[in-house]
Amino acid sequence: MAIRLGGHGLSVDSEDPYAFARAHRAFGYGAAYVPEVSLDDRDRLTAIEAAFAAENVVLAEIGIWRNLVSPDDAVRKANLGYAVERLAIADAVGAGCAVSYIGSFRAGTDYAPAAENMRPEAFDACVETVRYLLDTVKPTRAKFALEMMQYSLPDSVDSYVELIRAVDRPMFGAHFDPVNLIMTPRVYFDNGALIRECFDKLGQWVVSCHAKDIKLHHQAALHLDEVQIGEGALDYRTYLGELARMPREVPLMLEHLKGDDYAVARDRIFAVGDAAGIAFAVRP
Repeated sequence: MAIRLGGHGLSVDSEDPYAFARAHRAFGYGAAYVPEVSLDDRDRLTAIEAAFAAENVVLAEIGIWRNLVSPDDAVRKANLGYAVERLAIADAVGAGCAVSYIGSFRAGTDYAPAAENMRPEAFDACVETVRYLLDTVKPTRAKFALEMMQYSLPDSVDSYVELIRAVDRPMFGAHFDPVNLIMTPRVYFDNGALIRECFDKLGQWVVSCHAKDIKLHHQAALHLDEVQIGEGALDYRTYLGELARMPREVPLMLEHLKGDDYAVARDRIFAVGDAAGIAFAVRP
């Protein structure tokens, strides 16, 4: 299966969805993040879907990135309302998913580490929250997915499988970012095994993936940093190979870069794919 790479890094002055979609294809993107739009703007929602379809660029995901389990009732309710709207937007334009981290039980934070985040009550809160969003929106095209994180659930491949089975909703999908699961030197130096495990166990549910890289530093205390693609240890040959083996298209989305760094990351991923004989749906 040809891989659809997507991301940011485009310079487009126009608000026209058709111009934005054309810019994605010209840049070499076969996938895109959903452009900003209000759920009330039905004309723009329709135009976004039509524009990207016309350019054969898949709308991969829309981000939520709010604390959905905050112990502050007012904050949690506001964030859940925002998540409902974002999932509804994703469904309206036919995107693959709306994605978020679940958040944190530490008040006043988005996803800060807290002991409560790993307790059985946190798992129950995840199940309840995902069910609430899906049962409220009732999406028919876009799935809701959680990004795996280091210190909030799901924090492993197995915990994600357990969560999917507990939620028991067909529109709950899986999101994969291997960098977020590299938390020990053993996994760092053999992260290809982690990538293969994810696709073996979660492949049937994976709807979108993120692309970045990670570097382990020589320090007394374990220290890992996110870095530009190609400057870390992530096994992109295995990552791209697993994506290409999928029976359906799963977008791979660049993130956390600035300006021209997106073009550098794009070219490095294309180079790995070319060396491995892996095709991409769109090239610049």
